[in-house]
Amino acid sequence: QVQVVESGGGLVQPGGSLRLSCAASGRIFSIDTMAWYRQAPGKQRELVAAITSGGNTNYADSVKGRFTISRDNAKNTVSLQMNSLKPEDTAVYYCRTDFTKYLGYWGQGTQVTVSS
Repeated sequence: QVQVVESGGGLVQPGGSLRLSCAASGRIFSIDTMAWYRQAPGKQRELVAAITSGGNTNYADSVKGRFTISRDNAKNTVSLQMNSLKPEDTAVYYCRTDFTKYLGYWGQGTQVTVSS
């Protein structure tokens, strides 16, 4: 009953920027945490950034100072501004919406490729 859709991925040069967006729709009461994960082929999915309904944020050490997560609670959207992109940032990025500690939904993923 809940749909999560990401957009904004693409191919960029090292040092470039991208802005990812995610929108949750459907039967939504309230969202606790929204987060971005990423997964490269052959690697486990990892947390990139998360933001609570109160605006508290958490970032992976590898992206601190380069990525910024933000959300609009009224619109049920979350964005990830990615600057100074590196080849190691290449992955499929997934949006996660958590209603509770045990109930959450994944988006379909959007490909981010950083290459010369």
